[in-house]
Amino acid sequence: MTPEEFAARVEAIEAELGKVIVGQEDLVRAVVLGMLAEGHVLLEGVPGLGKTLLLRTLGEALSVEFGRVQFTPDLMPADIVGTNVLSDGGFSFHPGPVFANVVLADEVNRATPKTQSALLEAMQERRVTLGGETHDLPRPFFVMATQNPLEMEGTYPLPEAQLDRFLFKVLVPFPSADDLVEILERTTADHSPTVEHISDGAELAAMIAMVREVPAASHVLRYAATLTAASHPYHASATPKIKEYVRFGASPRAAQAMVLGGKAMALADARYNLSGDDVRAVAKLALRHRLVLGYEAAADGVTADDIIEELLAALPAPTVDS
Repeated sequence: MTPEEFAARVEAIEAELGKVIVGQEDLVRAVVLGMLAEGHVLLEGVPGLGKTLLLRTLGEALSVEFGRVQFTPDLMPADIVGTNVLSDGGFSFHPGPVFANVVLADEVNRATPKTQSALLEAMQERRVTLGGETHDLPRPFFVMATQNPLEMEGTYPLPEAQLDRFLFKVLVPFPSADDLVEILERTTADHSPTVEHISDGAELAAMIAMVREVPAASHVLRYAATLTAASHPYHASATPKIKEYVRFGASPRAAQAMVLGGKAMALADARYNLSGDDVRAVAKLALRHRLVLGYEAAADGVTADDIIEELLAALPAPTVDS
């Protein structure tokens, strides 16, 4: 597959999603990039913005196995990973909905931390361990999760270890007035659009492998590493807002996310090379959920995105000679 063919397939997938999702081009692109990097994506927004609809439509557009878990306070870990069932021949393993290629974890922050932690091994190692036995998950495998803002009633904060396992965190904006009118026209009529299968598991696996094959120059890799390191308040390149508001900076997974997401973005633009601008384009997606902010940030109304914008302004994209 050439970069041009890769970009054409991405455009086709996004067009298929566009049959159902009105506007939200940046949101759709972020989800598709995360999928092509075989990374997990967390969507955050208030109810009713189409988060679940987008991810369900993605599952319909791809001819892969799709699993869905509706997270609730009484959900148990076995409801996600499966359980051992006693039968005449002894115990047999009955897999849970996590044994799929695309797993929709709907309203993931409505479950207790104990249940949320059931996803940790699956998200990091693509396997689950139950009763001393390890079961491999199908590949490709990615978790697409939705969550409501933490200030809403009945939610639990995701553990930092689980947040770190999400490649991207995408903030879902409220639609514009024109988009809202289009949503009303589509959802209040007597017909609904039909989503066609636009790709299969084999093609998706080939595209994921191609993303990892994109060459990355050493100065671009160092740029991703520098952005990650500079997110820590003790680093020499830390900006004033980082020193004042950040308690803990991003983990090395942030640099990995920027590189993999940047490679996917390059191919989506029909380019077979990673640039510093690609890294910058996905920096907020990769960093915003990995910064641990102090209470001063909430008091002063400073968000993680504000801090990342200052960081990107202070550290421009490098050139080959820099």
